[in-house]
Amino acid sequence: MKTRLRELYEGDSPEAHRFRYGLLIFDLATIFFIIVSSFLQSTSTEIFDAVIGAVLLVDFLARLWISRVRLRMVFSIYGILDIVVIVSMLAPIVGEGLGFLRVARVLRLLRSYTMMKRLRQDFRWFRRNEQIVLSALNLVVFIFIMTALVYETQHFTNPKIANYADALYFTVTALTTTGFGDIVLEGTLGRMIAVVIMIFGVSLFLRLVQVTLRPDKVNFRCLDCGLMRHDRDAVHCKACGRTLNIPDEGNV
Repeated sequence: MKTRLRELYEGDSPEAHRFRYGLLIFDLATIFFIIVSSFLQSTSTEIFDAVIGAVLLVDFLARLWISRVRLRMVFSIYGILDIVVIVSMLAPIVGEGLGFLRVARVLRLLRSYTMMKRLRQDFRWFRRNEQIVLSALNLVVFIFIMTALVYETQHFTNPKIANYADALYFTVTALTTTGFGDIVLEGTLGRMIAVVIMIFGVSLFLRLVQVTLRPDKVNFRCLDCGLMRHDRDAVHCKACGRTLNIPDEGNV
């Protein structure tokens, strides 16, 4: 059983790839549900929360069972985020908004070696725009995590933060330093959250713009000087002149 699970989570078979694509789709659907449910107050949403939480718990326990270093997995940033999200879904009184942190799992899935390898094989567009996609994903993850933090710390006391849309609106206006002023975070904690959004968010946004506008590059380590970034069609390393032989998918 453990060998079977390890193959699904870590293997390179078509079935394993389909399984991980399924996990990715499930995570995206979960995030969408959390956004929509923030506008609804009904028993049905609580039932869906419990079902999603149970599925996430089974997934977490399966990954923990096959993990070779279990303590490292539990106390890693992604492990802690998973635990927080599972608790928030199964016991929403603890903080249903923290379910938004599930977006961080999407980042972990996409950055796993097997998933990245498969995406490069399956989608030519992804191969050509990998750096842009990952930079944009980093920005999106930051926005949604900060939105969750804003929502959780403000929606009980701040009448202007009634749902995720309000929290997301504030996060984006703070990130872009637009600052319309129609929504402000209350208290010292709220002001500190706004400062974090502006400082770190703008840095990530500028990074995304830089990756989008700069010439197309690929990661390929030069064996002589160690330079990693090269033009996609480079024949020689521009730092030391060594022949590179960068792999290319050609006309496919």
